[in-house]
Amino acid sequence: MKKNILFLFLFLFFTNFALAEVKIGFVKVDQLLKDAPQASDSNKKLEDEFKGRTEKLKKEISALNDQEKAFQKDALILSEKDKEKKQKKFQLLRIDIQRAERELREDIDLRRREEINKLQNQVTKVIEKIAVDEKFDLIFYTGVAYAGDKVDITKKVLSHLGELK
Repeated sequence: MKKNILFLFLFLFFTNFALAEVKIGFVKVDQLLKDAPQASDSNKKLEDEFKGRTEKLKKEISALNDQEKAFQKDALILSEKDKEKKQKKFQLLRIDIQRAERELREDIDLRRREEINKLQNQVTKVIEKIAVDEKFDLIFYTGVAYAGDKVDITKKVLSHLGELK
């Protein structure tokens, strides 16, 4: 019994001693992806890249809405055949616009993912650099329920990302 107590005491003593020397850090990735200067740059870049297509699509939607309003006014004086032709034309235009809208959304999402991956690679390199320079043994960035301010190095990573810009 005395041996078990002694063993338990030594185990707890050495475990606490070993843990005291481990330097741990934590990074809030969601905050980095939101606040990093590269994030706002990539958002502006995406806006500029897709501005023309977005404006063109808005104009097409506006033109279709105007044509439909005009049709509703003229519907009383049009023959059934003309009404059907115009309605079919509007339906085809709506389908084309919806397809163009879906393609634009997909293209924007694809480019956004590319930009996020690029930023994540930069974040990973910065985290690794900080870990080596400041002799961290372990840095977490996902799957942590709580991390105190003492181990949170998010601001350091953000400042390093600012220097990369």
